[in-house]
Amino acid sequence: MHYSPQHALQHSKITSLYPLGLRLASRTNWACPARANILGAHWPTGRLPSALIGPWTCQTTSWTDKEFEPAAEMKHYEVEILDAKTKDKLCFLDKVEPNATIGEIKSMFHKSHPQWYPARQSIRLDPKGKSMKDEDVLQHLPVGTTATFYFRDLGAQISWVTVFLTEYAGPLLIYLMFYFRVPFIYPPKYDFTTSKHWVVHLACMCHSFHYVKRLLETLFVHRFSHGTMPLRNIFKNCTYYWGFAAWMAYYINHPLYTPPIYGEQQVKMALIIFLFCQIGNFSIHIALRNLRPPGSKTRKIPYPTKNPFTWIFLLVSCPNYTYELGSWLGFTLMTQCLPVAFFTLVGFIQMTVWAKAKHRSYLKEFRDYPPLRSPILPFVL
Repeated sequence: MHYSPQHALQHSKITSLYPLGLRLASRTNWACPARANILGAHWPTGRLPSALIGPWTCQTTSWTDKEFEPAAEMKHYEVEILDAKTKDKLCFLDKVEPNATIGEIKSMFHKSHPQWYPARQSIRLDPKGKSMKDEDVLQHLPVGTTATFYFRDLGAQISWVTVFLTEYAGPLLIYLMFYFRVPFIYPPKYDFTTSKHWVVHLACMCHSFHYVKRLLETLFVHRFSHGTMPLRNIFKNCTYYWGFAAWMAYYINHPLYTPPIYGEQQVKMALIIFLFCQIGNFSIHIALRNLRPPGSKTRKIPYPTKNPFTWIFLLVSCPNYTYELGSWLGFTLMTQCLPVAFFTLVGFIQMTVWAKAKHRSYLKEFRDYPPLRSPILPFVL
């Protein structure tokens, strides 16, 4: 077969259309006699005349039958970690993969500083900024190939499950101690006696039901986005829950306790409110659980389901707090006890703070978040 200059030119155009960033592996190496004849007959120098070089060719292009090779290797990052307070360099990590996550960088940092395990670390872009998420990817952060992060010690950590079990088991046991009137609480003549008012027994059942429900939800329902919390929080939380449980139980189970002023009707109405809100709270927890697959930290917008108790999602961002507030309002109405009312008020203030923070995070994270929703109380708060 005879090769014409047009054939060779066509071949040179094809070879020059390979993607940018690739280079030829070697100079011309023609083993085919026909090709060699073409070069010898028409272009003794072994190159195309400049007049025949078109927009698809390059004057430095050489003929080859070998494979093309990548021109550049994947870049790596250098990461330095400074103390957020003193600005002292704590660690320098070389050749960090671009797709490394903050969680993986924490593990690398832990190897050089074993006293700071990953859950104890707060890694930030700015000394006074917010902690980055473990799933944040290095190459997606606003840093150069030499990244500077700032470290803060979060202190000793404890798992959320342990905290919840501790702070919920305490009120359950403490309340029962007052209900059974164990010695050294009331005068000796009342030791291990029972109240003559049926509302006292009903209140004990409702209080126990509430905290047993919380314990079971902690074990089998809740999926936590963060595995741990600072150890110091357990003392603060237990003081709050245990202290209020003892204060409420002392007065409700006191031998001189008097029933609500409107009697049986008031107690029954309060019981309906309490049970309705307890079922609603549980329904919301199930709906929130189903939004997050096991082992995932994915956040989605919660929407109402077929369960009517979840329809409140149309108006409220945190209906679990709304139902929780309703439960304690019902318990306050049932017992007509001032310490219970005060506990409800303090709990409402704290839950409002949490609900507003979560509502803001929803608005910031999801552009299509329903604008009609309020944090905790429909149209009000």
